Amino acid sequence: MSKKVLIAVAIIIVGGAGAAWWYLSKPKLPPGFASGNGRLEAQQVDVAAKFAGRLKTVTPKEGDLVEAGEVVATIDTEPLEAQLRAAKAQIVEAQNNLRTARAQVKSTQAQLELANKQYKRAEELVKTGAVSAHERDADQAKVDVAQADLAGYQAQVTRAQSAIDAATAESERLQADINDNTLKAPVRGRVQSRMAEPGEVVAAGGKVLSLIDLTDVYMYVFLPTASAGKVGLGSEARIVLDAIPQYPIRAVVSYVSPNAQFTPKTVETAEERHNLTFKVKLQLDKDRLTKYEPYVKAGLPGMGYVRFMDNGSDWPSNLQPKPDADLPWAATGSSNPQ
Repeated sequence: MSKKVLIAVAIIIVGGAGAAWWYLSKPKLPPGFASGNGRLEAQQVDVAAKFAGRLKTVTPKEGDLVEAGEVVATIDTEPLEAQLRAAKAQIVEAQNNLRTARAQVKSTQAQLELANKQYKRAEELVKTGAVSAHERDADQAKVDVAQADLAGYQAQVTRAQSAIDAATAESERLQADINDNTLKAPVRGRVQSRMAEPGEVVAAGGKVLSLIDLTDVYMYVFLPTASAGKVGLGSEARIVLDAIPQYPIRAVVSYVSPNAQFTPKTVETAEERHNLTFKVKLQLDKDRLTKYEPYVKAGLPGMGYVRFMDNGSDWPSNLQPKPDADLPWAATGSSNPQ
């Protein structure tokens, strides 16, 4: 027998032994339960630049915990700040013009009132012959001139106010752009990766940090049609991670895909791979997660178990969650991670 044949036979034996071990080592489930494997996942949130610019600071490092609203990076805003100073100067200039125009309006109104009084007196005196018609007409011309001047100064007031409004709007826009160049964490989470460093120029929409939301952790499993049809939203579930198989984690079914699909190649099921399956989401409790944030890690492989809607049976003993005090990361008698 050739060496190649011996190697092939050895591979078949080892592969068969591995498959047999995998099949025999799977937890035995009573009727009314289904299982599938997957990986622990957490909602990813990216912190991205709204405008192109040069990164000035990037504060957190990979693995750091950031709070919602915390400043995590800044982009150089000197050009915008120069434009903002110019816009504010335009506001001051327009306000000065407005005060001048209003003063001129007030002065012209007084002149118009005086011109009207003189014209009315002249109109009465013309009847008695004390004032000539020419003098009366001159007084009428003064009234007309004052009215025209008043209209011009009132237009200046309107233009000055419009200039103030335009410069104010421009300054507010620039201030908003400056604020948008201060990048803040949208959620409380852990920094998964830094995608840019200080000094780099990022494009509009360029990602700077990637966060994982520690309150939104779940696992997707793929169940065959016969099982997925019996799973209801809100059904109780369990997640068993390969790293700590002796500690099942409570979860609930929060989503069942409305469309069947082929099982991904990265997922192993007992059914043949060509069978159509439904994606089922097992969501972990948010309040419980907050106590163990340092230990939440995306990508951990494991198994997910679900209980059918019409099943009133208790969970098998090997899938019963342990008390917090018995967890490997909790001290005896404490429910807080160490």
